[in-house]
Amino acid sequence: MDKYLLVGDGVTDNSAAFSALMERGGDIVIQKGVYLTGPVTVKSNTHITLEKGAVLKFIDDPELYTPVYTRWEGVQCYCMHPLFYIANAENVVVDGEGTLDGNGDSWWKTALSKKHKQFEAVTDLEKRFAALNPDYKIQSEGGGGRLSQFLRPPLLQIHNSNNVTIDGITITNSPFWTVHPVFSSNLRLLNLNVRNPYDSPNTDGIDIESSTEVLVENCKVFVGDDGIALKSGSGPTGIKDARPTRNVTIRNCYVAAAHGGVVIGSETAAGIDNITAENCLFDGTDRGIRIKSRRGRGGEIHDLVFRNLTMTNCLCPLAINMYYRCGADDEEATKLLFSTEKQPITDETPSLYNVEISGCQGTGARASAAMIVGLPERPISNLVIRDCHFSVDPTATASPDESDMYRGLPTPEGKGFRIRYAEGIQLSNVRIEGVEKQILLEDGAVMA
Repeated sequence: MDKYLLVGDGVTDNSAAFSALMERGGDIVIQKGVYLTGPVTVKSNTHITLEKGAVLKFIDDPELYTPVYTRWEGVQCYCMHPLFYIANAENVVVDGEGTLDGNGDSWWKTALSKKHKQFEAVTDLEKRFAALNPDYKIQSEGGGGRLSQFLRPPLLQIHNSNNVTIDGITITNSPFWTVHPVFSSNLRLLNLNVRNPYDSPNTDGIDIESSTEVLVENCKVFVGDDGIALKSGSGPTGIKDARPTRNVTIRNCYVAAAHGGVVIGSETAAGIDNITAENCLFDGTDRGIRIKSRRGRGGEIHDLVFRNLTMTNCLCPLAINMYYRCGADDEEATKLLFSTEKQPITDETPSLYNVEISGCQGTGARASAAMIVGLPERPISNLVIRDCHFSVDPTATASPDESDMYRGLPTPEGKGFRIRYAEGIQLSNVRIEGVEKQILLEDGAVMA
């Protein structure tokens, strides 16, 4: 058989043929059909066109996805080989109207069976990963299941690469994070259709991590976690890596039913700055604009612009939360993380400043109009909100505690703008409707 011959019958294993094609590189056109395959690794100077009706469906056998050293929830470690992996490459284009299908159902079921139940490696596969990651029990955890060492693969990862364009394709049923650029630059994510079931665990749509010069434009995202997120590594190892996320533009995107529309964090260790999100619609997402971190995560977050965003029927259209709880399950060890008393400032203390929110509409909120909470030792500063309209649905039964996933804070006294540990917040021409008290200042918060 021709080593390059692909069989699109949905049954034949095309892994060897894809390996040969990727080794050859150049221009590759994949015609209509369902092509079953194991992991695919793309090298430099490759242009893959997935024609309409072409589906790469990835085999759901964890043993096929042998260890690679990359990032998993903000920490460099060995984890399962991404399904579609653009690694150490430059000048790569993947375009067309076809589909990458991660075949995620069995991955999700296995992950959910371990969640909050398994806190060490148990299976032979997990033990092999634990041996490769001897410090895994003290590595930063984000809630995806690091302690089990069932380190599910992302669907499409762009790792340590430059000048990559992904345009027009559908990316669906990811085992874990869906589109994940990390340590990469000069990226264009255009006209993508990213879809995972809402109840699929940790299936973030687009996670831009420790990458620079990125454009996300005209993408549609329907997923089971955050929609479009920016990250830069987690905790001490992320600080040591010192690879910020910088110079990212997100525009003309649609996000539905996700945990957040455009999200900063919670892995913020190396800093995130010079970000613009504009002219997007977030429809029924739990949060619209979402910034989340906590003590121990680290990083300077600054120079963020959110402009002309429409957020409908969210729990909370604006959630800024430095008490993010996920991935911190040891109550005794984490008491200081969530204390309302000032703690010493260290390299692991995150900061947030220079944020502009303008021309945004957040209507039909169910939990609150906004949650804006910094840290007592490092308050949020220079946050400007202008020409915006927020409204709360007076019939909604959601508690204001559902505004974001936090721990250690008291329940706010209402569903208006909760502001705590913040200095000099500027509100100009901001309407807040559907609440008895519009501004809820807590614990020394100061308006400009």
